[in-house]
Amino acid sequence: MSTTTAVPHSHGLTPATDRGERRRAADPSAFPVPTGREEEWRFTPLARLRGLHDGSSPATGKVEVTVIAPDGAVVETVGRDDVRLGAVGTPGDRVAAAAYSGFAEATVLTVPPETILTEPIQVSVRGLDASGSSFGHLLVDVGRHATAVVVLDHSGSATYADNVEVRVADGGRLTLVTLQDWAEDAVHASAHHLLVGREARVVHVAVTLGADLVRLTPEARFSGPGGDVELLGLFFTDPGQHHEHRLFVDHDQPQCRSRVNYKGALQGDAAHSVWIGDVLIRAHASGTDTYEVNRNLLLTDGARADSVPNLEIETGDVAGAGHASVTGRLDDSQLFYLMSRGISKVEARRLVVRGFFADLRDQIGVPVVSSRLDEALERELSQGVTT
Repeated sequence: MSTTTAVPHSHGLTPATDRGERRRAADPSAFPVPTGREEEWRFTPLARLRGLHDGSSPATGKVEVTVIAPDGAVVETVGRDDVRLGAVGTPGDRVAAAAYSGFAEATVLTVPPETILTEPIQVSVRGLDASGSSFGHLLVDVGRHATAVVVLDHSGSATYADNVEVRVADGGRLTLVTLQDWAEDAVHASAHHLLVGREARVVHVAVTLGADLVRLTPEARFSGPGGDVELLGLFFTDPGQHHEHRLFVDHDQPQCRSRVNYKGALQGDAAHSVWIGDVLIRAHASGTDTYEVNRNLLLTDGARADSVPNLEIETGDVAGAGHASVTGRLDDSQLFYLMSRGISKVEARRLVVRGFFADLRDQIGVPVVSSRLDEALERELSQGVTT
């Protein structure tokens, strides 16, 4: 893959937008209606949000949530008045606030302390009607020294906004996989709030394949020293699709570690991906170790990838801090090498793309997700647009 495309980035003590001072509120009226001129909305095609950002869409949409959980997990459906909701993270934009104020019921998944789940909790969110807006809320609460895997699977047709709260207590372990495999007409805006305890570890995996538009905004912060978070992402963007991932890691505790690794492949006219990676290292977060990277593979003309890593450092006492971004096309030399050994051009392209994603696939480490991902990549490659 070539590496000739430069990307804008900021790296210093006072970036133009300080994510640490971002406005937060549960009431959508606390935020102005986005115009597209704001930094956080400048890449988002607002007209395609179908009113999620300005309240113009009636809340007549419908989604169906089902949960399959192994023994040891506690699954609840609760009302808006449950005191556990909203304790992990407060919405940071108007759409997330609209989702928080608009949901009727929330799903709460609890893994009691010391519980080790050997099978994943599977949450299915299936859209049944995209003609109006629908809203959701999920809380995942992992107790001290507990271990769990949660797979959040989105499918069907919907105009959907939601908040996902994740709290992992001291010494806990969680892998959360969110799979966006919506129908072609779906719109999904989702805010994820991660709170990582002392010596806890969270792996957050975003796999985005379907929908007309997806806007995913994971945010991670720490409640004690020694926390570890990995944010992994894989997206395959087809003609006309808009896939946007905006990440924020707030290092507000000492001796914590974060790694961000997102990879995307794009094919076809007006295929558009956006990746924004913001990392803030606060003055009291000594010993922070962080690195973020985004790599994009453009398979055809007409595809566009915007990639902006940002690193804000308020202390000189860090173990490591860095970022990288690469956008390029298929490497002709790789294709030539494979074709010279009797492999067709179509199959050579498939092999290169599979290799591009191989390390992320292996990192996910959840068999039910890996097999689903293999099927999805084969589907994407078999209907690939060629130049």
